Formats: sequence, C-alpha cells, structure tokens
Amino acid sequence: MINRREAIQRITLMMGGVLSVQLNAGLMGQVINTGGSVPVSAEQQMLLADVADTIIPTTDTPGAKAAGVEQFIMRVMRDCFQKDEQERFYAGLAKVDADSKTVHGKGFADLDASEKNDMVKRATVNNREFFREMKQLTVAGYFTSEIGATKALEYLPIPGRFEGDVPMKPGQKAWAI
Repeated sequence: MINRREAIQRITLMMGGVLSVQLNAGLMGQVINTGGSVPVSAEQQMLLADVADTIIPTTDTPGAKAAGVEQFIMRVMRDCFQKDEQERFYAGLAKVDADSKTVHGKGFADLDASEKNDMVKRATVNNREFFREMKQLTVAGYFTSEIGATKALEYLPIPGRFEGDVPMKPGQKAWAI
C-alpha cells in the first residue's frame, strides 16, 4: 500500500518527470525556498482565482475557484519558488490584467466568461511562460484538492472502510491480506 505522496512521486516519474522541481516539491509538502517571498495582495489573490477558474471552470463539477486552487498556487509559489521566480510569475499575472484592460477596457475580473477565455488564449501566445506555469499549477492544485479528487475524478479511499464483523456466506473464500 502506498500513500498519496508516494503515488504522486510515481506518477511524476511515469510522466517522465515533466513536473517542475518546484511543483513536485510543493505537491510533496516540502519547503525549498528558504529566502524571501513576494507578498500577495487580496486583489492578486482574486485575480489568481479568476484565471485558475477560467482554466478549470465550474461545469457539472466544481471549478478551480471552488477547490481553492489559488491558495495552493500561493503556497507553492511562497514555499518552492525563489523570489525572482515569484516576481516573474506575479508580473505575468499582472500582465493578464493589463492586457484585458487594453483589449476589453476593463480588468480581468470584470470580464464575462467568453472575454476571460479570449484573454487566456491570448496569454498562451503573449505571456507563454506565465501561462505554462499557471496551467501546470492550476491542474496540479485542482486534481490534488478534495474537490478535484472526489468530484472530478473517481475516488476510492485506500485501504477503504474497515468492516470487522461481516458474516460469510456458506462456501465463501476468506479475503486475502
């Protein structure tokens, strides 16, 4: 039997180690940034939640905002990325908002869903490094959250529920351990 941490490590290795060192450390709950970190304002946190929710929107399952993905991203940024990397990431986030003001005349948070999708598509070209990191963090944060793991994915807790006194049917074999 393996725990969640081991499962994530094995999946990462099977995927060819495509997850960044920082994200992998964040998924393992490690703190590898011992230096300073960028303070995140409430406005940045809301913008982060909106962009993440545009990447994984609410459909028949809750989206990234409902899963609290922005909290995951902020924690991983703070604990696993160097300050200069954090500054680049949050500058990329600010660029999404600035670009939406240029293109649509209003901030990203004030856009409707189709306009937000348009801005995210533009970010894949104009803000590629930020978007790649944002998408990776959003997907990892969502699918390792309780909502992502139980609502979007099929979830069977391991080892499962313990039932200590279950009557056996005549001729039934005992369970293997």
